[in-house]
Amino acid sequence: MIPTIAVVIATYRRPHLLRRCLEALLRQSVPASTFEIVIVDDGRSHDTQQVVEEFARRTQGAPAVRYLQPQGTRGPAGARNRGWRASAAPIIAFTDDDTVPDGHWLREGYRALSRDVVAVGGRLVVPVNAIPTDHERNTQGLERAEFATANAFVWRTALELVGGFDERFQRAWREDSDLHFSLMERAGQVGWAPAAVVVHPVRAEPWGVSLRQQANVFFDALLFKKHPKLYRLKVRPAPPWRYYLIVGAFAVGLLLLVSGQATTGLLAWLVALGGITSLAHQRLRGTLKSPAHVADMVLTSAAIPFLSVYWRVRGALHFKVFFI
Repeated sequence: MIPTIAVVIATYRRPHLLRRCLEALLRQSVPASTFEIVIVDDGRSHDTQQVVEEFARRTQGAPAVRYLQPQGTRGPAGARNRGWRASAAPIIAFTDDDTVPDGHWLREGYRALSRDVVAVGGRLVVPVNAIPTDHERNTQGLERAEFATANAFVWRTALELVGGFDERFQRAWREDSDLHFSLMERAGQVGWAPAAVVVHPVRAEPWGVSLRQQANVFFDALLFKKHPKLYRLKVRPAPPWRYYLIVGAFAVGLLLLVSGQATTGLLAWLVALGGITSLAHQRLRGTLKSPAHVADMVLTSAAIPFLSVYWRVRGALHFKVFFI
């Protein structure tokens, strides 16, 4: 029998988190025969394969639990394409390996996905400490997402119509926004399923995670190229002028100092320092004030504008789009 829903999970070398997600999926309130679970292992990990095979033995086909590896392009977009295309189910539900779907998740997502819409985004809940870190607060921003692959239901026919995920998005960044916008522009209405809940705990990250995350901006250029109006409407209404001011003031100050205009050069650097101080203050407002976290915010705030502008320019050049 062809299941009604295929739950597609792209995973990358996090078997302990995947196990937690699978345990939650086995507690769904819908009959086990109505859905299947398709795990696509982008990390090609033996430990991950063992976890999936363990669950497949436990369920004995109800629900069916399948293990796949990506073909061709690596990354979450390619892995999810491999997953939904391997299933014949008419409804594809996407979640991530680090989530905990609510026991009624599939039931509520199915109810919301009427024939009037081509897809629905469910509600994400991100538990954080009473006084969060900057990283926790940023992750908590997922609660405001209209459509995220941590919690989304899409008709298979709509995925076929738009060609699935654009596999040029090779990081876990903006590939879901691109699918959302493509569905809106070419397939039909995308709805909202607030009763379909997925909990998204914040993963612990080492110091300086915000610096590595600046590389994500490279793919903002691709999203902007494909959907300029929706990008400005739903993602970033205006360019990050403060970052450009900081980088520009620093560069002008350096040129002035080299040319012997020390006083004017130092004034330009003070402008850059003021921008960095403002950024650090904004990131610390309402967040943890431990010495380690404060040091993290101050030091990374000095580097973020330069890294962000670098990746924005690199993305614009790579994807051949005027993107600032």
